Amino acid sequence: MPSERQSTAQFYVGVDVGSASVRAALVDGVGTVVAHAEQPIQVWEPRPDHYEQSSADIWAACCSVTKEVVRGVDASQIRGLGFDATCSLVVVDKQFQPLAVNSEGQNHRNVIMWMDHRAVSQVQRINATQHRVLNYVGGAMSVEMQPPKLLWIKENLPESWEKVGYFFDLPDFLSWKATGVTARSLCTVVCKWTYTSDGGWDDSFWKMIGLEDLVKDKYEKIGNHVLSPGEAVGKGLTPEAARDLGLPEGIAVAASLIDAHAGGLGVIGADVKGHNLPCENQPITSRVAMICGTSSCHMGISETPIFVPGVWGPYFSAMVPGLWLNEGGQSATGKLIDHVVRGHVAFPELEAKAAASAHSIYTYLNSHLDLIKKSLPVGFLTVDLHVWPDFHGNRSPLTDLTLKGMVVGLTLSRGLDELALIYLATIQAIALGTRHILEVMQAAGHDITTLFLCGGLSKNPLFVQMHADITGKPVVLSKEVESVLVGAAILGACASGEFASIQEAMAKMGRIGRVVQPNHEHKRFYDKKYEVFLKLVEHQREYRSIMNSL
Repeated sequence: MPSERQSTAQFYVGVDVGSASVRAALVDGVGTVVAHAEQPIQVWEPRPDHYEQSSADIWAACCSVTKEVVRGVDASQIRGLGFDATCSLVVVDKQFQPLAVNSEGQNHRNVIMWMDHRAVSQVQRINATQHRVLNYVGGAMSVEMQPPKLLWIKENLPESWEKVGYFFDLPDFLSWKATGVTARSLCTVVCKWTYTSDGGWDDSFWKMIGLEDLVKDKYEKIGNHVLSPGEAVGKGLTPEAARDLGLPEGIAVAASLIDAHAGGLGVIGADVKGHNLPCENQPITSRVAMICGTSSCHMGISETPIFVPGVWGPYFSAMVPGLWLNEGGQSATGKLIDHVVRGHVAFPELEAKAAASAHSIYTYLNSHLDLIKKSLPVGFLTVDLHVWPDFHGNRSPLTDLTLKGMVVGLTLSRGLDELALIYLATIQAIALGTRHILEVMQAAGHDITTLFLCGGLSKNPLFVQMHADITGKPVVLSKEVESVLVGAAILGACASGEFASIQEAMAKMGRIGRVVQPNHEHKRFYDKKYEVFLKLVEHQREYRSIMNSL
């Protein structure tokens, strides 16, 4: 319930659709999360590398969590609504009814998730064209983007393809559900669909890859009305959506963002005065926002376009208006840590001991590492244990979805100590992957001094410290842990007209909580770990070359 002090406050609602749950927050004008709710959503995995969801299930969860966070709040105080979501593909027919994205004909499963890798053959053919639009995705398109998924549907589900009325990126589907307007966000179409902010759609690309059907109807199916993130969509919330969400009819609804970009918006513009950071009194382009959850994204911005091999972009105005965005990424980070920990033979013992101590499994593992480190720094425990983290392929900077995970240094031991060590080595591998991405971005022209972290993994102090130590850069954590939700609320605030610009809203609503400095005394150890890290992928490619010669 709102306090007396809040009775005259203005609020904004941010809704974030992640991979496994939908979250909503009620956020005030200075970026404080006043109320928060979460609800799981269903994921189907009918076969390896196929991940599907239901747009109806997702919207129902959006309605449920939004109603929960605004309960007891005077409707006149709620001024705007912003959505962010994973860059998953939603397919509907001409009457906006769900269409199957599976051979079973299950229409309710009408979303191909971002992490779905079914379109490997299609993306390889797209990349073989070497079309000029690929220059804006690091030189090679990812299987996680939308064109290969569209081509897969056309080639494998011809009945669905014939019935399609609209293909939406999930963030745009949500703004359509809220407003009835099929406008797309510049963020989604630029980052995942090959739209350019100056030239729009490139007919020759779609014709070259075999999707000329989309050109014929003037791109009606994938979007021919594009808005900047934070711009008001249509006439605001429709009566039907207002009833569903428990919000006032007509309140401003913002053009949406991809979830990682909303996280970037929520942290990267914060005022850093008085924190003794190298980015103080420097342009915002010296910062990288890292959004780390199921996967991780590394968002770097620049005043002029910078082409970084293996890193998506440059995208103009896709996150911060007027600035170019490069987006590095790791396809599995939180998901990888869970996979490694829960798949270990000692996991039942860990689960029981963590429950008995009333701690999460990761808090317990961090404490256990402190117990076994003896006189060593914790990170040094992995001197003989090394992980290559690409269990789901490499998104950046190698853009090789065929790469596999590697572990070097295993023994016959099977206890809790060994589980803690492989957990630590996996976190370090993810941080070493971040260092790899940052070095490639810096070599191309970015000047990066400070990391701004948000997302679920930023709540893990070991994950944060390893990123500071391994990259050698200070890590800034936001005051509000739910920075992605704050980013979504910033969109709603901008759509409502309360701020003159996204930049103004970012500075007012994104606030610093804590700064974690790197331990420079450990630099030599992590430099050596990084050498080993790069050798691992060299060896994997050598092994593959040998086996391919059969």
